[in-house]
Formats: sequence, structure tokens, C-alpha cells
Amino acid sequence: MSLKSTLFALLLAGNASALHASEAITPEGLEYCTVCHGSQLKGNANIQAPRLGGLSKWYIERQLNNFKQGIRGAHTNDVTGSEMQAMARHLTPSDISAIASWIGQTESPKPATTLHGDIDAGKTLYQACAACHGADGGGNKAIGAPRLSGINDWYVLTQINHFREGIRGNDQKDIYGQQMKAAVSMVQSDPDAVNLAAYISQLK
Repeated sequence: MSLKSTLFALLLAGNASALHASEAITPEGLEYCTVCHGSQLKGNANIQAPRLGGLSKWYIERQLNNFKQGIRGAHTNDVTGSEMQAMARHLTPSDISAIASWIGQTESPKPATTLHGDIDAGKTLYQACAACHGADGGGNKAIGAPRLSGINDWYVLTQINHFREGIRGNDQKDIYGQQMKAAVSMVQSDPDAVNLAAYISQLK
């Protein structure tokens, strides 16, 4: 049985959220993404699967290719990254393009706040981030900086810490990841990381 068939069987077994009439229908062949990320790609914090709905096509393509090529998800402490690496390994270029297009066109509710940091302190830290990601967290395709607004705060915190700890951004082929690893040097403590992620979660 193929990877897609296996995951689709899991989906039918009830591992994914049921679609409501008002929700966008998942394109045929891409159902396996919803096994973890849920209908409308709303995410599932219980299994550390972030909200994907509305992320830029170009960014999703880059990350899926990074997983596929082993550039991301290779660190032994990146459990969910290794799972994504296994998923992406079998994707074709057309699969990646189709998935990225679907994600970019799918809207889902903004995730609920789970972190309670010092927003003012986070805002101060974010000034350095804004140079690339924008004051509103909207991102900048021209320099490869993705949108940050609308992403789960717990996921933002996880990725900040992954860059801090060298779990992400170590591969020499990961140019943008290496830039981020250097950039988060201004996050000097765990409270700093929480405050920054909490502020980012407030961006519209």
C-alpha cells in the first residue's frame, strides 16, 4: 500500500476532524495532510501540528523541499521535523506544488492564544525581527522572510527555541535557517523567547 493510501485509510478511520458543510473541501489526493493538520489546516496542538491555512505558497514549497532533501528535520531532537521529513521524502515536485497551492488558498480561524508573556518586552525584541518579517508580521517574499502573523504561538516559540538550540538552521544548505539561527542570538533567555512569541501572536 502506498504512503498516501495508508494515510488516507487512517483518515477514514477517524483520525482527522470531520468536515463541516462550510469548510473547504480537501483536494483529492491531499487528504493525508489533514490527518495531522486537520480540516481547513487548523492544526492540532496535541500532536504539535501547526496551523497551515493561508501560509504563502513559496514558503511551503521551500520547507517541503527542505524536509524532502533532509535539510530540515535531521536533528535527533526534532521529533516532528523527522516525521515531516518522512512524509516529504515521497513527494514529487508536482505534489509539492499542489500542496503549497492548496495551503496558500485555504483559510482557517486564527489560533487561540496559549502563551502569557510580557507583550511590551516582546515588542521590544521584535523590532529586530521586523526588519525582515515586517512590523505587522506579514513577511517579505523578496528576502525570503515568511509571514509570522496567524501562526500558533506555541509553534513560534518551539521554532525560536529550535534555532536557539541549533536544532534548526545547522545545515549549510539552509541559508535562511542559518540567518535565523544568527538572528535569534538576541533572544537570551527562555522568558525572552516566550515574550517574543507572545507578541508575535498579537500581530494581525
